[in-house]
Amino acid sequence: MEYITLNNGIKMPKLGYGVYQISNEECERCVLDAIDTGYRLIDTAQAYGNEEAVGKAINNCIVPREELFITTKVWISNGGYENAKKSLEESRKKLGTEYIDLVLIHQPFNDYYGTYRAMEEAYKEGWLRAIGVSNFYPDRLVDLCQFAEVIPAVNQVETHVFQQQKVAHEYMKKYGVQHQSWGPFAEGYKDFFANPVLCDIGNKYGKSVAQIALRFLLQSDVVVIPKSTHKERMAENMNVFDFVLGEADMDTIKKLDEETSLFFSHYDPTIVEMLTGLHR
Repeated sequence: MEYITLNNGIKMPKLGYGVYQISNEECERCVLDAIDTGYRLIDTAQAYGNEEAVGKAINNCIVPREELFITTKVWISNGGYENAKKSLEESRKKLGTEYIDLVLIHQPFNDYYGTYRAMEEAYKEGWLRAIGVSNFYPDRLVDLCQFAEVIPAVNQVETHVFQQQKVAHEYMKKYGVQHQSWGPFAEGYKDFFANPVLCDIGNKYGKSVAQIALRFLLQSDVVVIPKSTHKERMAENMNVFDFVLGEADMDTIKKLDEETSLFFSHYDPTIVEMLTGLHR
């Protein structure tokens, strides 16, 4: 596994395992499989409803806790200083761990400044090793970076070959925030795994479309957290450190960028109404 160093000196794996939309019942087995395959970064969230299963897995696996990097996220309905503070303790309890490696604000809604203050406090107390944000567009990220005491270590945003987040990436670099991708396979949209450009490049390197997509992001200085419930796919997704895409192939993939989300826009009021109405 290769690592990057966050802006506070903490090391984070460049490739991790995401558990979005994995049921609490199935999640423990999946995380144990992922850890057995070699994953050390496990990404969950309060809204996923599977923090307890992740906790069981990390406490039942043979890998020492200090070798694992556990991420969770504070949901919108837990926004504000007091609510966030309480929910952070609940997440720590569900995960069954004395500390959490990284906590992110899941969406930039509700009193996310109050949420961030609660996270900063826990960070200073030492039981959050790093704090950051998720789904913060460049304008919201700049606003937070300008006024927060602790600069976010990570911003996790939709990033894949069709939405490469080039502008957002430059602002993250400017403020020393690590770019992390969710949805590196675009959740299969646009016939992702049959894309002729990715297929052709995959044939050239003897790699799958998934491996080419992940390698492209890694070489673009983006941390990735692919999800699969199948152990053989987990292994395939990890097998991306034994080759390097040439500059011409990188440039070819860059041309696939459509510079727009395949899922939602925070600038759409109906989307904001939907997101802020969840889990209330």
